[in-house]
Amino acid sequence: MTDEKPETDDEPETNEDPAPGATSVREFRRFATAVCVVGVLVQLLLTAYYLGMGHKAAPHDLPVGLVAGAEQRQSITAMLEENGAFRVADYTSADVLTTAIRQREVYGGVDVTGGEPVLYVAGAAGTSAASLLRTTYNGVMQQQKAKQLAQAADPITAAAAQALIATPKVVDVVPLPADDVNGVSLGFLTQALSLGGTIASMGLGRLIPRTRRSWRRGVAHLATLFLYAVGSAAAVLWSMTWFGVGEGADRPEMLYIFSLISLAVTGSTAGAVALLGPAGALVGAFYFTIGTVISGASILPEFLPAFGRELGEHLPTGAGVQAVRDNLYFPDAPIGGHLLVLVLYAVIGCLIVLITNILPNRTDRTSEVDLGL
Repeated sequence: MTDEKPETDDEPETNEDPAPGATSVREFRRFATAVCVVGVLVQLLLTAYYLGMGHKAAPHDLPVGLVAGAEQRQSITAMLEENGAFRVADYTSADVLTTAIRQREVYGGVDVTGGEPVLYVAGAAGTSAASLLRTTYNGVMQQQKAKQLAQAADPITAAAAQALIATPKVVDVVPLPADDVNGVSLGFLTQALSLGGTIASMGLGRLIPRTRRSWRRGVAHLATLFLYAVGSAAAVLWSMTWFGVGEGADRPEMLYIFSLISLAVTGSTAGAVALLGPAGALVGAFYFTIGTVISGASILPEFLPAFGRELGEHLPTGAGVQAVRDNLYFPDAPIGGHLLVLVLYAVIGCLIVLITNILPNRTDRTSEVDLGL
């Protein structure tokens, strides 16, 4: 008989170093820690940014109009401009003042030349500005009426007392439509355009490089950007009709402005991708996360810190919001400056896309997809 070793399920012993497994675990932990740290830092920066822009929004040189005599003008202007909240412009009559409001030269104004002062506001220009003007106006009027009551030597009649405590007259020259009482539609539309444009640019950034670099690829890329801009604008314009937003607006003009906003976002993002690679898509993310807050849709430019106001007005989101607001509610206001900002973003981005496709690239000689142009 021979001695047989019992069978066992144990694995044979090896001299392999278990270090690779431990190294993998360490790498996973390092990666997870890095992701958490970066996520916390991004959240911290965004929180500080959002709160810094809107936590305590206060007016800075908010343009308002005044119709008053020489004696009243100086005292009222000094009172309004005392803390830098308002910047007062003089007008000769209520008609001239309301024309300036419709052209968005001022957010509102007061006429004190008549028997009873009248406040003119534009709710469509921004609910925060209209509310501030109402509050300031009502407060001043109540102080003046209380002073009149205190100085009255003889008892006043019931009719006179009723006149003193009556609500001051306020005229909304350009009110918000009934279907957009809070004026938040512009912010939603801008967010939809910027987010959709960012996603489209990221998708094209993955699709277009699968073809060989050439002027044909550049033309195809630009054609896709133009088609997407028009399509996204048409989709936004169509969705507005579901909720009664912009019913009285000029549809062709709105389509043009929305298309330009979309092309400014997608074109500039695509240009950044062409120069920087996938990291260029962060430009689109910047428009959505940073640009929408300072676009002037929810927080008026005059209520932002100086840095946020300047940056917001020169981004596609900010220029787009102002162009859409003027087209919807202030047809008499000039929008050439806002459109110029959008055109510059769109043209520069598209030129970068075209030029980078025309330039030769030694590492990109093969084509996975033939565009057949």
